[in-house]
Amino acid sequence: MTDTILLGLIGDNIAASQSPRLHRLAGAQNGRAVRYDSLIPRVEGLEFDALFARCAAGGYRGINVTYPYKEVVADRLRIDDPLVAAIGACNTVLFGEGQPRGFNTDYSGFVSAYRRVRGDAAPGPVLMIGAGGVGRAVAFGLIALGAAEIRLADRDPAKADALAEALRAARPGLRVVTGTDAAALAPGASGLINCTPVGMVGYEGTPLASSLMAGAEWVFDAVYTPVNTQFLQDAAAAGLAIISGYELFIGQGVDAWAIFTGLPLDEARLRADLLAGRDA
Repeated sequence: MTDTILLGLIGDNIAASQSPRLHRLAGAQNGRAVRYDSLIPRVEGLEFDALFARCAAGGYRGINVTYPYKEVVADRLRIDDPLVAAIGACNTVLFGEGQPRGFNTDYSGFVSAYRRVRGDAAPGPVLMIGAGGVGRAVAFGLIALGAAEIRLADRDPAKADALAEALRAARPGLRVVTGTDAAALAPGASGLINCTPVGMVGYEGTPLASSLMAGAEWVFDAVYTPVNTQFLQDAAAAGLAIISGYELFIGQGVDAWAIFTGLPLDEARLRADLLAGRDA
């Protein structure tokens, strides 16, 4: 490993991402310099495959991958964990000898975020809007948390149906319902989850009208830029328990750092530094 740890993030619309700062701060805790590049394919003038190949050959220790490439990259990786293979999406890639290796810290990050807010409480019936890369990870996290019913809403019926099939294979007996209209699937849901880009900087709005939150108990928004999305504001006004995308951001980042470097990390110090606006 060189003195400077070279990492990066491939995705669209990532200018506001806090991942570069998180990993630089993690490096500072260990007396290591970290260069964490934000790599947007259209800005780099490359298609995803070409940009990924450049990273693989360019001395990067690893990269994170975000919307909309998490499922695309999974086909290019060696995935040793059967659960991650079943998820079919990766957000963390480790380079080294042979084929790049794929991991999914969105999955572990979501489970940690849920437990931090709700402890051992069961999820109840859950409506999840968005069946893409992060949605697949969160859905498998719901299985780990003991969800008995998952309702999948996605504008692409094939995507929702494919995820439903994977979930049923992983947990026989799990009730999974799919549809294109989140509003129609909302009544009776205890948990409401946004796994679409709606609400993030550049994609303003909310995936579900506030009037449809009646009767729910908790919400999770995978978006963390901004932290307090309209979706979460509406949920707070309705008295629901809030699990913010910031918690997922912290969890996935801590787990990715461990994969990239194996170096220790004081999470409480990291949180404090991030909230204080510090950088390495």
